[in-house]
Amino acid sequence: MKYMKDSDVIDEFVAHLRKNGHPNLKVDQRLDNKNRTSTDIDAIAGPFAIEHTSIDTLPNQRFNNNRFMQVIDGLEQELPNQLSFSLQITFEYDAVTTQQNWKAIRQALKSWIIKDAPCLAEGQHVIGSIPGIPFELHVNKEISSPPSVRFGRFAPSDNTLAGRIKTQCDRKAKKLAKYQGTEKTTILLIESYDIALMHPSIMLKGIHGAYPNGLPPGVDKIWYADTSIPDYIRFTDFTSDL
Repeated sequence: MKYMKDSDVIDEFVAHLRKNGHPNLKVDQRLDNKNRTSTDIDAIAGPFAIEHTSIDTLPNQRFNNNRFMQVIDGLEQELPNQLSFSLQITFEYDAVTTQQNWKAIRQALKSWIIKDAPCLAEGQHVIGSIPGIPFELHVNKEISSPPSVRFGRFAPSDNTLAGRIKTQCDRKAKKLAKYQGTEKTTILLIESYDIALMHPSIMLKGIHGAYPNGLPPGVDKIWYADTSIPDYIRFTDFTSDL
């Protein structure tokens, strides 16, 4: 799973503003790279002071995503040409742990799909005790659909989003505050890369929970960047909703 660089997200955001009412806008300074003696904001672009942060939908999500990808990476592309049906395979969110041999699990999973899944009846199944796989698989098989293999995880319940937003954004807002009132509009750009579990309404609800009285001190505007599809990044101005 690849994530965009912070600087690339900011460049795309400035390009979005340039296309929507701010012609000739460009990044003039990348202050956090320039000022190494103290923390500074990410960028100045014309009249805007911009600070970026990325919020995970769930705690430690990137770490958990990386473990999951160690098990399934490449199988969605590799296996369909060996099948005559479609499979949707779902794990519990925390099924893959640091104590496991991910390479061995991946090989066992691949072997089961090739050798045993063809004998599986169409429909929904919960399958445990597969040699080499230390967790259950929730499998949906469709014989009439084009050959494919898709992997997913069940989303766990979580009530920490608002608290994590506040912790991260309080720190970011302090960096923006020194630019507020200096003929700059301060913008906090909040990013999510999560196509499966995040939605603008979920992020907005989390920000409301973190800041029920409006924008955090030091911030004039909050924008949301959905980078789940890097070729089609969507930017949404949350300011009027806050």
